[in-house]
Amino acid sequence: MIAFENVAYSYGGGELLSEISLKLAPGSFHFLTGPSGAGKSTFLKLCYAELLPTAGHVTIFDREVKGLSRDEVADIRRRIGVVHQDCRFLDHLPLAANVTLPLTVSDREVSNDDLGDLLSWVGLRHLADALPPSLSGGERQRAALARAVIMDPEIILADEPTGNLDWDMSMRLLQLLAELNRMGKTIVMATHDLNLIRQSKTMVAARVLRIRNRRVQLAGADL
Repeated sequence: MIAFENVAYSYGGGELLSEISLKLAPGSFHFLTGPSGAGKSTFLKLCYAELLPTAGHVTIFDREVKGLSRDEVADIRRRIGVVHQDCRFLDHLPLAANVTLPLTVSDREVSNDDLGDLLSWVGLRHLADALPPSLSGGERQRAALARAVIMDPEIILADEPTGNLDWDMSMRLLQLLAELNRMGKTIVMATHDLNLIRQSKTMVAARVLRIRNRRVQLAGADL
């Protein structure tokens, strides 16, 4: 589904990531961990062709990202949902309109029932008409997840989605991601919270990718 072959990425004259070779299988759940500045966000951007490798090959849905046209990249990204660390919304639009924005951009529609079901799933149906500035941090992150999945993507990439949340809300968000994984979605979640990773063992069969010394390694089961 996503494959890296001897991938490196350089930034500011120095190599941030190097010699990455791995495959993310369909339906897998991976945590991506490592210290701040290690390159977690960069790795995720390589996974959805926001960045191109400076060496090696990244293949997404059996397509080498180098050389793809803008339209081909857009086609790939429609199959990938991204929850950014800093979830941004259009503050003048209500929550429901922000969640459906990817559909609006793609000239697609969603029924009110389907939208209501999605907002209920993330626990935000009662806030459908609320403006983003009135939402709490946890509500914003759940809205960002709803927006990421509204196109029914095959892959969901989440960049530190629980970084600014309390423990209870972090567990709620993790539970939602685990439910998506049980539906067959491939999940990659960047986090520095090892306690969250340990707790996930009761919810999902996850593997851990650890960035260390510019390389991404498959970590052991015990953290």
